[in-house]
Amino acid sequence: MGARLRGIVTDVRPLRASADYRRLFFGNAVAQLGQQMAAVTIAIQVYALTRSSFAVGLVGVFALFPLVAFGLYGGAIADAVDRRSLSLVASGGAWAVSLLLAAQAFWGNTAVWVLYVCVAAQSACVAANSPARSAMIARLLPKELLPAASALNMAAFNLGFTIGPLLGALLIGWGGFELAYTVDALTFTATLYALVRLPRMPPHPDSPRAGLRSVVDGLRFLRHSPNLRMTFVLDLCAMVFAHPRAVFPALAYKVYGGGAASVGLLQSAPAVGGLVAFLVSGWVSRVRWHGAAIVASILVYGLAIGSVGLAGALWVAAIFLAVAGAADVVSAAFRSTILQVAAPDELRGRLQGVFIVVVSGGPRAGDFLVGGLGEGAGERVALVLGGLACVVGVLVAATLSRGFLRYDARDPTP
Repeated sequence: MGARLRGIVTDVRPLRASADYRRLFFGNAVAQLGQQMAAVTIAIQVYALTRSSFAVGLVGVFALFPLVAFGLYGGAIADAVDRRSLSLVASGGAWAVSLLLAAQAFWGNTAVWVLYVCVAAQSACVAANSPARSAMIARLLPKELLPAASALNMAAFNLGFTIGPLLGALLIGWGGFELAYTVDALTFTATLYALVRLPRMPPHPDSPRAGLRSVVDGLRFLRHSPNLRMTFVLDLCAMVFAHPRAVFPALAYKVYGGGAASVGLLQSAPAVGGLVAFLVSGWVSRVRWHGAAIVASILVYGLAIGSVGLAGALWVAAIFLAVAGAADVVSAAFRSTILQVAAPDELRGRLQGVFIVVVSGGPRAGDFLVGGLGEGAGERVALVLGGLACVVGVLVAATLSRGFLRYDARDPTP
């Protein structure tokens, strides 16, 4: 019974195997908590200033372009310089933006463009930072622990996504936007401390200097790597077509008659489902057919998001969002593992940059698409159509790339 239980519950061997990985995991968890707390606070402040889902969706547009530019080039830099130093610089920039957000709240800012500028700057820092931090993991752990580490990293993401929106909403109720942004800024000190304690991460001897050519080399490798490419395509189907965050404020205020606490509940529900999936993720390391698992997970995600649009009560919508979050965690764990295992170290930063552009830029594009559709056709309609589009997109992509369904973790090929 004990052995069977260990095969089901979370595999925490990576945390025991490497003290440096524990520090990186802790820093990522705290950073994600602050980012999600700031994200819900920005969304609520934008909606409070404009009363427009389209305006909330524009947050995604202002975040998208810096993500693309700094994600791709940041990945090239991560392959060419000490990854720890790059992460420290980028994290320091994100901390400065957090301080600026707190300052504008204390000054009583009423101009929504100030928030859009802060979002763009914060997005640039996160995009430059994430490839470096993600590329460190394969140096800190043996290959056989990478699937478990991917599940742990998703747990850190979802822990922040669970607590961050709820905490942000509660802090807004207790002390306004000022308090929420201030607490976000304070959390960054722990993140910086964790990075300082990590060892140096010098570039691989074969890594080229950072520049446009090195970015192109990474994209050229991806061009001839159908399995890696497919992980990005499938994630875009989910995040562009069926990312519901931009309509959460309107759903909470208009449809369900709630307030900031209802927004926080909707924001955190996917992460709650993700944490539940993480707690029983011991089986992830034993799955062999990663491609088929990704396809199945994203199909469940799309169906769950479409069902949110049909939900008649807040708690029903939260349940469907939790199912979507659980499916997303499973998908992300396998997608991240394929990238960590199939990518050579000298290209890992650049490919992680593409990964960040997709997994972070896709939701921003989705915010704009779903937010705009919600403004014109209604928030419920936007979610139903988005979920259906996700399902159709995944089925078409899987039909055109059937080899991905046969991706074998025992014989990983990019």
